[in-house]
Amino acid sequence: MTQREKRIKDNLGLVHSCAQRFKNRGVEYDDLFQAGCVGLVKAADGFDESLGFVFSTYAVPAILGEIKRIFRDGGAVKVSRSIKERSREVWAEKEKMENEKGYEPTLTEIAERVGLSVCETSELLLATQPVVSLTSGDGEAEEKQFDIPIDSEEEKINERLTLDKCIKELSEKDRRLIELRYFMSQTQTEVAGKLGMSQVQVSRREKKILKEIREKMTV
Repeated sequence: MTQREKRIKDNLGLVHSCAQRFKNRGVEYDDLFQAGCVGLVKAADGFDESLGFVFSTYAVPAILGEIKRIFRDGGAVKVSRSIKERSREVWAEKEKMENEKGYEPTLTEIAERVGLSVCETSELLLATQPVVSLTSGDGEAEEKQFDIPIDSEEEKINERLTLDKCIKELSEKDRRLIELRYFMSQTQTEVAGKLGMSQVQVSRREKKILKEIREKMTV
């Protein structure tokens, strides 16, 4: 199993967790999960371990973004011809399995049948799904509006990513000071000893660094 495949497999629970937030919003849970899997696959493909981020922190915005796409534009994005063809093949196998088994197969069963991962299978099944409207109604009755939830947790994640970026832009010595103080919980005196500074110098430098970071994060 490659590192990419392991990341996808180990983080399927993260997709379920994200999809749960959008239940009872007018879209089937399976569709939410499938869209989340698309985001997880994209995150696994784009993740750069050298940047120092935890994969789950990087993946959540991608997962939520794909799920919200269903509400925003119903997945009305350009899909390549090859993906459409593969999608039709997977749907054909799904229909065959329904006829053979007498019930709708699970994503895992379909994935095993076509020889793909659960997330890749989900991506192909979702690729040719019809557009989902943000409003529903029969033309005579009053239309119902579906609200897209705004998750404060996502905002926290975005703030963390911004903070990580600000820290990486610091000089090596300033970055080390912040890491020792806020990631290793060391006192200013302990940091001073390791950086060859006085406690007063550490205190002053720390205040200046924090002020610069705050200014960058509020831009």
